[in-house]
Amino acid sequence: MSRFLGDVRQSGYVVPNIEVAMAHWAEVLGVGPFFYFERVPIEDFHYNGRPSPLDVSIALANSGSLQIELIQQRNDAPSMYRSFLEREPSGGLQHVAYWSDSFDCDLDYLQEAGYGIGQSGCIGEGGRFVYLATKACPGTVVELSEISGAKGRFFEFVATQAVNWDGTDPIRPL
Repeated sequence: MSRFLGDVRQSGYVVPNIEVAMAHWAEVLGVGPFFYFERVPIEDFHYNGRPSPLDVSIALANSGSLQIELIQQRNDAPSMYRSFLEREPSGGLQHVAYWSDSFDCDLDYLQEAGYGIGQSGCIGEGGRFVYLATKACPGTVVELSEISGAKGRFFEFVATQAVNWDGTDPIRPL
């Protein structure tokens, strides 16, 4: 899809313990610093077309141009994250994400290509996201993330902080 949507910009890992995962990525793999949101204010979250009261923690860091996202679901609300952990209790790579400043157009393209919406929501102005999957390639979850607003500017900030990171202050709560 890089031909159609640009580069994969993010690898999203669903984990059972985000603190342990951040420490591993920072201390063992040298990726950081992680910007940690203990509770993410997600609006209008839907799973399989139905509202769901999702409660998640998210940590973001960059390794070069690739953003690493760590996600821990904090409640039992239905979501693709919860379904993933039921299949993979130790966690792992759950999705790859493309970033879009033409969200509606790119979403139309993906749906025409056979992807169905598994979950969706919004984080602030210009911060819609949707997770898509297809029966033609089971297990491949693609996130389309709108970056036209504050979320996009924050992603740029995370990337710049990783460039000369010296290993100090590896977890930065927000």
